[in-house]
Amino acid sequence: MTTTRRCGRCFHAALPRQRLPDLVLVDGGKGQVAVARQVFEELGLDPSILVGVAKGEERKVGLEELVFPDERPPLTLGRESQALMLVAQIRDEAHRFAITGMRARRAKARKSSELETMDGIGPKRRQRLLARFGGMRGLTAASVDDIANVEGVSRKLAERIYAQLHGQPIE
Repeated sequence: MTTTRRCGRCFHAALPRQRLPDLVLVDGGKGQVAVARQVFEELGLDPSILVGVAKGEERKVGLEELVFPDERPPLTLGRESQALMLVAQIRDEAHRFAITGMRARRAKARKSSELETMDGIGPKRRQRLLARFGGMRGLTAASVDDIANVEGVSRKLAERIYAQLHGQPIE
């Protein structure tokens, strides 16, 4: 589904003016190329432009194979191959891009917390709570009395925070 949606945005058969690439590299072997082929066929695209880049024997750099969507056997390029170096650079750049995006999403998730969605807790109270308990894990382990001892947090608000953090109904 995700692959279909992603490819559908990039290459849509209903857009005749859009020029398709001459080659689409897939990071993976037979399985990933088979899925990409199926998606291309669903979208009415020619799967012959697909080429998978699979790690070779023992997953060592320089032993990568090119995997095709048809019945051709995989092509192993030599370690000294200029084509392999280019394909490896493209793959490495794609990995770098994906990892950078993943790290950014994780960092964003770490910066936000359940406290941001609670009524009555603004930035200052949130900062005091997290500083007092060393983060969400410490706050979740705290008792209502501990939470109420934080400057600017009433007993009633402490009870609401505790209830929400522990999935209890808020009274």
